[in-house]
Amino acid sequence: MAILQVNNVKKVFTTRFSGYRVEALRDISFSVEEGEYVAIMGESGSGKTTLLNILATLDTPTSGEVLLDGAPMGNIKEQQLAAFRRDNLGFVFQDFNLLDTFSIRDNIYLPLVLGGKMGHAEMARRIQPLAEQLAILPILDKFPYEVSGGEKQRAAVARALITNPRLLLADEPTGQLDSNATASLLAMFEQVNRLGQTILMVTHSTKAASHAGRVLFIRDGQIFHQLYRGDLGKDEMYQRIADAQTALMTGGVVA
Repeated sequence: MAILQVNNVKKVFTTRFSGYRVEALRDISFSVEEGEYVAIMGESGSGKTTLLNILATLDTPTSGEVLLDGAPMGNIKEQQLAAFRRDNLGFVFQDFNLLDTFSIRDNIYLPLVLGGKMGHAEMARRIQPLAEQLAILPILDKFPYEVSGGEKQRAAVARALITNPRLLLADEPTGQLDSNATASLLAMFEQVNRLGQTILMVTHSTKAASHAGRVLFIRDGQIFHQLYRGDLGKDEMYQRIADAQTALMTGGVVA
């Protein structure tokens, strides 16, 4: 069953004074099945960040629609958007977006506190298995400036998952990590995906994308190609992605 459906989405930006129009997205259509792990790739300016912002309800399409669990996200009233994001979407950002004045524990609790529907005992019950799974139990009472980049990113993943989101959205999640922390994060994403979490990740990294079950390539605001992992190993998937990226950059055709 499709958890996310994107139908003929178009996004046009118009400059305020000159009226110059930029078509960032052109007739984008795809679906994401429940439990899928999908990566979106494209060069800077290809439209992938614009698409992610629309999926996150941070922007609206000029035309077309996005449905989550069959319900049009465009029908959500402005005053209800924050609650909708908190209850349905988990976010993992490249720059972590942790508050330095909060402990790691309180940063993870934050979306639950903002929801105002859960007591401390239930929050503690939720954080325990996540902290164990993500290997952050020893740092829960530390502050973000006291831990490594990889630990910050794992804390950010825990914060995204603690609400049990329908969809986990990740924006360049390995962009500020070293190779060891990147490998740890990607293994973690695979693990939570195996447990049933649906993931949609925007990335420039061929290595990161090679861990996904499907890769969508965007060029000039359109879906240019998609690649399914199937029975491919990571090395073979990596090479297929690299070949598709070469075609993207040269304007060629993917074999």
